[in-house]
Amino acid sequence: MARFGITSPKAFGVSMATMRPLVRKLGHDHALAQALWNSGWHEARILASFVDEPARVTAAQMDRWARDFDNWAVCDSVCFHLFDRTPHAWKKAAQWSRNDSEFITRAAFALMAGLTVHDQGSPDPPFVRLLPIIERGARDPRNFVKKAVSWALRQIGKRNLSLNGAAITVARRLAAAHDGPRRWVGKDALREIAGPAVQRRLIERAKKR
Repeated sequence: MARFGITSPKAFGVSMATMRPLVRKLGHDHALAQALWNSGWHEARILASFVDEPARVTAAQMDRWARDFDNWAVCDSVCFHLFDRTPHAWKKAAQWSRNDSEFITRAAFALMAGLTVHDQGSPDPPFVRLLPIIERGARDPRNFVKKAVSWALRQIGKRNLSLNGAAITVARRLAAAHDGPRRWVGKDALREIAGPAVQRRLIERAKKR
């Protein structure tokens, strides 16, 4: 865990590969998810993100769990497997982007990345409105934040050709910035979303519609 920058005061050292059969066996159980989370154990909290029921997750629960985030693995698992499927995801993404906590701020951009993948019903405008938030977030020099900012920008840029163009415009502006964090985010995003593999995939997808 330490090798990948994952720190937790309470961890068994059990891999996700070991836990996956347990996830399938347990199914969804809101009460169990709360108990797992409240145990404070690293693996239990990751398991809670798979077990909880998105429709029963409240905004207050999201804030409470986010305050407990102490590493990127739990943060990303909860945001990508649970929080981005709740009715509160869009609001919390914007709200948390202004938080002072490193992992709550990361959660904002992890949520944005998750929404691009799992919210298939939303049109382009809500994602376009995330771009100024991402551009502002790119100023943050903290490692776990800037990586999540790039993740969100890259995911938006991979959603469709129109959003790809908008994301590339932002990425190029960031890549030309004078400060290191914005330059890093811009260049990191451009390597993927302006690359030939993504461009081919988006063009092929557009042809099929």
